Amino acid sequence: MADRQSVSPITRTTTPDLFGHPRGLMVLATTEMWERFSFFGMQALLLLYLTKYLLLPEHARTVFGLIAFRSGLATVVGPMTDLAFATQTYGLYSGLIYGTPLIGAWLGDRVLGKTRTVTAGCLLMAAGHLAMASERLFLVALLLIIVGAGGVIGNMAAQVGQLYGPGDQRRTRAFGIYLITLNIGALIAPLVIGTLGERVDWHVGFGAAGVGMLIGLATYLAGRRHLPPDAIRKRGVVAGKLTGQQRRQVASIGLLLVPYLLYGAANLQAYAVMYVWADTAVDRVIFGWEVPVTWIGIADGLLTILGVVVANRMSIALGKRGREPGDFTKMVIGYAGVGLAFLFAAGIATLAVVPVILWIVFYGIMDLAVGWSEPAVQSLISRDAPQSVNALMMAVMKATTMLSFFIVGWMGRFYEPLGPSLFWMVTGAQSLVGLVLILAGGSWLRRMPAQDEVVAQDPIVTAGRPPRPASP
Repeated sequence: MADRQSVSPITRTTTPDLFGHPRGLMVLATTEMWERFSFFGMQALLLLYLTKYLLLPEHARTVFGLIAFRSGLATVVGPMTDLAFATQTYGLYSGLIYGTPLIGAWLGDRVLGKTRTVTAGCLLMAAGHLAMASERLFLVALLLIIVGAGGVIGNMAAQVGQLYGPGDQRRTRAFGIYLITLNIGALIAPLVIGTLGERVDWHVGFGAAGVGMLIGLATYLAGRRHLPPDAIRKRGVVAGKLTGQQRRQVASIGLLLVPYLLYGAANLQAYAVMYVWADTAVDRVIFGWEVPVTWIGIADGLLTILGVVVANRMSIALGKRGREPGDFTKMVIGYAGVGLAFLFAAGIATLAVVPVILWIVFYGIMDLAVGWSEPAVQSLISRDAPQSVNALMMAVMKATTMLSFFIVGWMGRFYEPLGPSLFWMVTGAQSLVGLVLILAGGSWLRRMPAQDEVVAQDPIVTAGRPPRPASP
C-alpha cells in the first residue's frame, strides 16, 4: 500500500493513496457495489417475476394501476402478449433508471450538492425495493426506485472522475476498478436475491435488495470525508458561457454516444429476454440439481471482473512499451466482441438442448469485450467533458443507456415471431452497426482536443477558482 499523498487539481484536497488510488475511489466503488447488488438482483428477477407470477390473472388483478398502465402502453406500442408486455415494462423501468440521472445531475450540481443528492437517492431506492414486498405496490415500488436512481448513478460516477487531475493516466484504470467492484455486487446478487426470489419467495428476494441499498448508504456516509468536496454551481455562472471549443467537445461526446446506444441495446439483452430463453432452453441440471436461472449472474460477474482485469493488465503492459491502445481502440474491441458473442448465441440456439457450459461461454465472450469498452467510454467522457457540465455529461451517458433499455424492451416483441436464433443474430447486428459507426467517425472525433487542453477556458475555473495546471 502506497503511503504518498495525492493532490487532485480538480478537488484541491489531499488524501492518502490506497493501492495507488485515492481512498475515495474505494468508498464510491463499494457504495456502487451495493447499489448494483440491488439493481442486478432486481434485474435478474423482474422478467421471471412478471412472466411466472405477477401477470397471472389471479395476481395481476390485485396490482394497483396495472390494468390502466397496460392499456396506456398498448395505445403507444400496440397490442402485446404477456411476454411482450413484460419485456416492455422491464425496458421502461430499466431505461428510466438511467434517464432520471439527468435530473439528479442538476440537483447535484446546482441545488443540493452531490453528497445530499446521493443520500436521498439511496433512501428512495431502498424504500422502493422494500415496497416490492407487496405485489399491490408493484408500480409504486418501481417509481420509487427510478426516482432514487436519478440521485445516485450520475453523481457518483462524476465523483470518481473528480478524484483525478487532468492528464492523470490512472483515470481509465480507476473506472476499471470501479467496474470490477460494482460487478462484485452483480456476482453476489444472484446468490442472495436470486435464490431467495426463485426458491423461497419473490418478495423476500426484493426485500433483500432494499437491505443492500441501506448498507450502501451507510458505506457512503461513513467515507464521505474521502470524497471530493461539493461545489454547488450558482445560477448564471455556467448558463450560456461554454466556449466554442467546449461546445464542440460536448457535441463530439454526443456523437460518440450514438454507437454506444446500439452497443448497449445488444449488450443489455443478455439480462432481459436471454433469461426467459434460458429458463426453458438451457440444460441447467448439475449433479441432479437444477441451478436457478438467475445464478448465471455469478458467472457473469466473475467473467466481467476477469475481463476488466485482463484489459487493465494488457493496457499496463502495452503502456510500458508506449503502445497502450487509446480509448477509441478499446471501444472498437468491445463493440466487436459483443457482436461476436450474440452471433455465438445465435449458433447455440439452434441446438435442441443447450449445455450450460455453452451459455457460460457466451457470457465469457461478452464480458471480455465489455472489460475493454465500458471503462474507456466513462473515462473519455469524465476526462473530456468541460467541468461545468461534467456530471451532466456523465448523466447524458446514462441517459443513452436509458434509450438502449427502451430498445431492449421494444425488441422483446420480436422474440416469439423470429425465434431465438434469428433474434440473437439481429441483436448482435446492433453492436456491429455501432462498431461501423465508431470506425466511420473515429478519425474526426480523435482530432477533438481533450478537456484538459482547454481547461483554462472553463467558466467555472475562471469564475472564482485558480486555473488547473495543464497536463505535462
